[in-house]
Amino acid sequence: MAAKARSALDEMNEGEFKRKESTFRKWIGKDLPAEAGRYHLYISYGCPWACRCLATLAMKGLEDAVGVSVVHPTWQKTKPDDYNDEHYGWTFASPDDPPFKSPNGHGSFPPIDCVPDNVNGARFIRDLYEMSNDTSGKFTVPVLWDKQTKSIVNNESADIVRMFNEAFNEHAKNPEVDIYPEHLRKDIDAVNEWIYPNINNGVYRCGFATQQKPYEEAFEQLFAALDRCEETLGKQRYLTGNTLTEADVRLFQTLIRFDVVYVAYFKCNRNFIHEMPNLRNYVRELYSIPGIARCVNIYHIKTHYHTSHPKLNYYAIVPEGPAEWWTEPHDRDQKFPSAK
Repeated sequence: MAAKARSALDEMNEGEFKRKESTFRKWIGKDLPAEAGRYHLYISYGCPWACRCLATLAMKGLEDAVGVSVVHPTWQKTKPDDYNDEHYGWTFASPDDPPFKSPNGHGSFPPIDCVPDNVNGARFIRDLYEMSNDTSGKFTVPVLWDKQTKSIVNNESADIVRMFNEAFNEHAKNPEVDIYPEHLRKDIDAVNEWIYPNINNGVYRCGFATQQKPYEEAFEQLFAALDRCEETLGKQRYLTGNTLTEADVRLFQTLIRFDVVYVAYFKCNRNFIHEMPNLRNYVRELYSIPGIARCVNIYHIKTHYHTSHPKLNYYAIVPEGPAEWWTEPHDRDQKFPSAK
């Protein structure tokens, strides 16, 4: 029996945000063959988890092997004809569709850079879950879809990143790119172990908290972890040494959203990332990598967060700033010339 539809805002326990685990976990290369043209990736540019997958796909050069659809940044009612179903979530749109309004009717947000579902013709990400007999009730992106079985393969971003990194090399334009190299896997896993709960998910633990104590705990852990990153990146070019890895791709997705969203919207206001010299320079370097820059769409990022959660921003006002400091040159190749 399907669970009641819900979103991340519903995942609270005594005022603390508790993210539930993903439910579809098949593995291409083990459970399914890595065939070009068979799979399709559904993402939101606003979602950091989805964008780590898109960045990996682009860095590997898999655009011709795996298709991509991009939802509108503003959540909509996913059962518009059912008065009793109050779920709002990811919605597809075509570039010539009229602008969306926020869930409570404010604003006007055009479908810039949206890519409709040309595989299933779905209107909502929820449709894909229901086609796959979902029982979780949480309709998240990313979604990796199998056209042959007409079902979801995997909706866990960490899994999808590693599948794109390893399974499709014969179809990749850049098969030499390896962001999870064998000799660094223990180090990468160790870094992910503290960056995920304290930074990637830490900003959500701050922003979605409904009581003061859980917020303060998350805030302290977030900035302790950011300080640790700042110190580490003053000594070496990347999180695990001299090689760019998935740990960097994952951290970047939070850092690029930090100054434009999380400082104000999620109350992560001790300081901006651009005020931390090593992290600022590091973000600029990663943004200069074409595959990583491919996943950055500031319109979608700002619009999604500020227009999809009426409880947090009732009138859906989207801030104008800040200046795009991440597009400026970096000098980390001069500071760490042996890195690659």
